[in-house]
This record gives sequence, structure tokens and C-alpha cells, in this order.
Amino acid sequence: MKRFLIGTTIALACGWANAADLVDTAKSAGGFNTLTTAVQAAGLTDTLKGPGPYTVFAPTDAAFAKVPKDKLDALLKDKAALTKVLTYHVVPGKVMAKDVKAGKVKTVEGSEVTVTVADGKVKVNDANVVKTDIAADNGVIHVIDTVLMPM
Repeated sequence: MKRFLIGTTIALACGWANAADLVDTAKSAGGFNTLTTAVQAAGLTDTLKGPGPYTVFAPTDAAFAKVPKDKLDALLKDKAALTKVLTYHVVPGKVMAKDVKAGKVKTVEGSEVTVTVADGKVKVNDANVVKTDIAADNGVIHVIDTVLMPM
């Protein structure tokens, strides 16, 4: 019985040690340096480390590289505009790939994105979802190839 309790305690401790929120999960996944820098600049780190749950459509560094440099630089300097763009990538709740349905989805920013599903491929507005279900303790990340811009 004593061994069982010690083993259970160690297993639980290891599970908690491996737990990661959306920000730490994005950092460890790699390829999201611009996104995590932008999240910090917008002051959204605590929100995305909070309880959530959230679904984040996360643009890669390559997606941010498609944004013209002057536009991206201006965005990174304008906290209100940056917050609007970043929260447009976040949907309340944890939506795994198997649960995605076509239609309009309200974002944390307040506007809607259009999700389309065709031939097993998912798009959010004009962005292709290129990887799904990167799970975090407080939500899930789906990787997209284009930065979404609210209207």
C-alpha cells in the first residue's frame, strides 16, 4: 500500500510538472516566436495563461512573415490594434479538430470568423489550418498559415 501511495504521488507530481498553458505550449511547440512576442506586447500573456478554456488559431512565424514589414511593425507598436488582431484568433472554449463544424464562429475580439470544411481540410477565413489539436491545459492550438485580420 505504501509503494502504491508513493508511486501515485510521484505520478501526480510528474503530471503537474508537465502541465502547460497555451503560451508555454506555443513556445515549446516552436515556430510561434512572433506570435508569443506579440501576445506579450499586447499584454495578453496572463489571459492566455489563465483558466480559459480557449481555442487559438495560431499563425506561424512564416504566416507573420507574409504580412508586409511596415504593417507588422506598425501593428506591434499599436497595442490596441495588436490586441484586436490577436483576440480575433481566439475562440472561447476548447474545440478539438473532430468537433469543428463549418459556419460562423464568434471570436474573443467580438467579430466572427468563417470556418469552412471541404475534403477534410479546414479553413478559417482565408487561412488554412495546417496542424490541429496541440493540446494545452487551458485550451487547444490549431496552426494556421495566414494571419487573420478583423474587418
